[in-house]
Amino acid sequence: MTNGVTPRPARVEPQRDTDGSFRRPLQIATLRLGAVFWPVMFVADCLLAVMMGVNPLELAGFKLVLYGLSALITFGMSMLLFRARGLSFQQKAVACILLGCVGAPLFGLIDFATAVICAYPRPVAYDPVNGGYALIFGGSIFFAWSCLFVAMLYSFEVVDRERRLAAAREEALAAQMRALRYQVNPHFLFNTLNSIGGLIEEGAGGRAERMVLSLSTFLRTTLTLDPLQDVPLAQELALQTEYLEIERERFSDRMVLDIDVPDDAMSALVPSLILQPLVENAVKHGVGATAGRVEILLRARRVIDHLHLTIENDMPLHAALTLSTAGTGIGLRNVAERLHARFRGDGYFTSGPIEHGRYRASIILPLRLA
Repeated sequence: MTNGVTPRPARVEPQRDTDGSFRRPLQIATLRLGAVFWPVMFVADCLLAVMMGVNPLELAGFKLVLYGLSALITFGMSMLLFRARGLSFQQKAVACILLGCVGAPLFGLIDFATAVICAYPRPVAYDPVNGGYALIFGGSIFFAWSCLFVAMLYSFEVVDRERRLAAAREEALAAQMRALRYQVNPHFLFNTLNSIGGLIEEGAGGRAERMVLSLSTFLRTTLTLDPLQDVPLAQELALQTEYLEIERERFSDRMVLDIDVPDDAMSALVPSLILQPLVENAVKHGVGATAGRVEILLRARRVIDHLHLTIENDMPLHAALTLSTAGTGIGLRNVAERLHARFRGDGYFTSGPIEHGRYRASIILPLRLA
């Protein structure tokens, strides 16, 4: 007690059951296994009685009681094996043998006790030969059940482990995709602020102010996009058109945009802002590095089960050579990494000069429709 105030005990969170994901299905599977296993044992015992010249109908009631009680024992064994699921394979094998050895005398005892009860009031003498057969048969049954349950438990553990591993991989992929996607905005912001700075240096304060307002609107739109959400190509093109409207404040007299996208490709799904670095690259190294008019061509085509996206732009020869020798920049590398993370071997990105004064960046990704 401090200052007359009794400290409240810390709340203890209950421990989570790490196997809760398959405990219930395992229980159902165990019941189904028992529903098949024990009728098979009953029929096999009846056939054995026929081979020995005994009428199986005379022993039917006795056998039903015997196998009913044995089924209860095996379900108890299953609970023990479930609790011992952390043991090694060799230890589980020893446990199955021990359960068979322990179950054998129990089976023999139930066999004799049931025979005595069913024959009452006639006395039943203990027959060592029949008792030995009961021990061997009962031990075999319990050992077989234990092995079957361990195999079934192992299969459930493997499936659960694969599910957890898949979930972990999905979470890691999601984190990677978010990191790559969020890399786009700082890169874009850096380039746009450089453009705004260029307008201010040119004394175009009014155009710089309009560009800042357009930038604010564009960022508000892009920041609401889910990094893991794919968007229709029509929406992606609309975003890039908004971005080019920002850049048009600086290059309005020299930038020509040509969008060649058929209607059947507009509903194709693409990762959000996947075209942003490519359009920025065309503006920065094409329009920004050229004194004359520069055409930016954005083309999309559906080719069988893939979507082909292409951005071409005019570019001075020295700028194209610089890009090809210096390697892939941050924006283009981001596109390649996002495609690889999202589609693995089914998404491709290439870029480079295609002819004198012309540069092309191409994306190939699986065709998925909204």
